[in-house]
Amino acid sequence: MTGSIPRIAVTPGEPAGIGPDLVIELAQQAHDCELVAIGAKALLAERANALNLPLAIRDYSADTPPRPGKAGELVVDNIELAATCEAGLLNKANSPYVLSTLERAGRGCLTEEFSALVTAPVQKSVIIESGTTFSGHTEFLADLCGTDLPVMLLCSGDLRVALVTTHLSLADVPAHITQDRVRSICRILSADLKQKFGIHRPRIAVLGLNPHAGEAGQLGREEIEVIQPVIAELCAAGLNLTGPLPADSAFTQNSLQHFDAVLAMYHDQGLPVLKHAGFGNAVNVTLGLPIIRTSVDHGTALELAGTGKADCGSLNAALRLANALVARNGR
Repeated sequence: MTGSIPRIAVTPGEPAGIGPDLVIELAQQAHDCELVAIGAKALLAERANALNLPLAIRDYSADTPPRPGKAGELVVDNIELAATCEAGLLNKANSPYVLSTLERAGRGCLTEEFSALVTAPVQKSVIIESGTTFSGHTEFLADLCGTDLPVMLLCSGDLRVALVTTHLSLADVPAHITQDRVRSICRILSADLKQKFGIHRPRIAVLGLNPHAGEAGQLGREEIEVIQPVIAELCAAGLNLTGPLPADSAFTQNSLQHFDAVLAMYHDQGLPVLKHAGFGNAVNVTLGLPIIRTSVDHGTALELAGTGKADCGSLNAALRLANALVARNGR
């Protein structure tokens, strides 16, 4: 436990992207938590200077009690870059640095040195090019925490969309829609909506995989053979699930008012709707972890890095949600 004032770690992500810019912009505001940037102090100072934003950097000490963040001040737990960095230009030599910041922050959350973790975007492609197997923040943190099945949940206002599969090619999705996977993710989603979000009996809409939820087997049998049996089993066990629903009608306002979350079968079934509703202010939450982790809903936007044109709305929302989850869960 970090005390009555939350100490929240933030990782700036890909150093050539907008992550450092967003962290600096976030530090322009006062916060009722202590924000600790896990990253290169020199990079943050240099980028703040390029953006013409005031930034007083204070070295992090775990022995100092957390205090509310002051506008224009940023606490930094320094991790040096592995190579030089220029805004907008990727350098795979810095991939170990990016992973080091995530590992440091994640382990700090596991030991309760930090109350939560907020992550700015990373560039998956350049990490992979460096020779590291990397699917994304979600999978990296799950491995760090020893969690077999993390669940990606994106939130925009009252709209919450979780995913059964995440970063897979569309051709690979059907093989991963199994009873075991759907069952486990429904249980994790329901439990974390209850525990972390304080929803007493979460109402979850479960989408079908195929158009029209399979059209009674005419457009696919996953709904009949996989999804529906799991829904029936879990409803009998006390979960509040409805489905499988056709994705094209489940996201209407009339439908959504009856649910606390929607469970989509694959990435581009659910997330385009959510991002249309709140891109730039939506938040990615990883469920199924023993730590609280929130993130932005966008990528590294290399073309905006160092220009002052990046919008920190999503990172701000991610910090606000992390703070709220910390308060609700007593971390």
